[in-house]
Amino acid sequence: MAALKYAGLEDTDSEEELPPGWEERTTKDGWVYYANHLEEKTQWEHPKSGKRKRVAGDLPYGWEQETDENGQVYFVDHINKRTTYLDPRLAFTVEDNPVKPTTRQKYDGNSTSMEILQGRDLSGKVVIITGANSGIGFETAKSLALHGAHVILACRNTSRGNDAVQRILVEWHKARVEAMTLDLASLQSVQHFAEAFKSKNMPLHILICNAAVFGTPWCLTEDGLESTFQVNHLGHFYLVQLLEDVLRRSSPARVVMVSSESHRFTEINDSSGKLDFSLLSPSKKEYWAMLAYNRSKLCNILFSNELNRRLSPHGVTSNAVHPGNMIYSSIHRSWWVYTLLFTLARPFTKSM
Repeated sequence: MAALKYAGLEDTDSEEELPPGWEERTTKDGWVYYANHLEEKTQWEHPKSGKRKRVAGDLPYGWEQETDENGQVYFVDHINKRTTYLDPRLAFTVEDNPVKPTTRQKYDGNSTSMEILQGRDLSGKVVIITGANSGIGFETAKSLALHGAHVILACRNTSRGNDAVQRILVEWHKARVEAMTLDLASLQSVQHFAEAFKSKNMPLHILICNAAVFGTPWCLTEDGLESTFQVNHLGHFYLVQLLEDVLRRSSPARVVMVSSESHRFTEINDSSGKLDFSLLSPSKKEYWAMLAYNRSKLCNILFSNELNRRLSPHGVTSNAVHPGNMIYSSIHRSWWVYTLLFTLARPFTKSM
């Protein structure tokens, strides 16, 4: 009882009545959370009962849900001409009874990004996603934006990036999403992007290094490097270095490297076991598109592991993710052979 008295929880008669200083709120998805104005913190569990709840049913007739400039959800009663931050459905909440976790994973190969983020409020979070105008990058950007995050689509083609932004806004006109130009095949473009982002004086909570090329013919970038290696790895490596200070100031933050299971099928060491730099950016004579892709993905893994070792003590974690085998996106567009292969595998793999 002494602990309850200290927390201010003994002053209420009902288990459902909130203690002084607490307020009940809802997310855009209808999940109830609790704000403590005295300690300036929020939590999902009721401060007395420990239960999690969500609202049931649609908004009453004449009501509309909006979001203010701080990402906070509020409600407009058009009939009585008033606004409130209190969800009118809070009188009809239902208890959430989460199933106790088992040894099996919570999500599987059929899970969608929207399902994984269900019930999460990402308001106030800033996310950068490279290559976000199509495929996996777009689906990730859309899901994060629809859950309240401020998402920046870092795209090589500005027009396609803006089109992607409009497609997200069609689904939710209040989404905080924008496109910025980033060409990973140009280290100067990477530098300009980082400078432009820093000029916004925004935090950075999540950096998703997603952009990649696959099966492209040999060519050199303006920096004199083989394009697959630079776009898939070196450009991202440089981007993370330039934004490291922002990530550290924004901690807890994370970097996500979208790699591939293909990283297992290659080698970047010479016969003596030392790193062979000529394999990373090979000449045209030594180039094979599939091997170049595999090596770039191996570099992603190694970089992610070392980045996590160095930055995790400072509140910045790094993870590498394999999105799935032969997901039918636009990554195979560079050569008709790969397009045919992906088309044949499409019925047996996960779709967008």
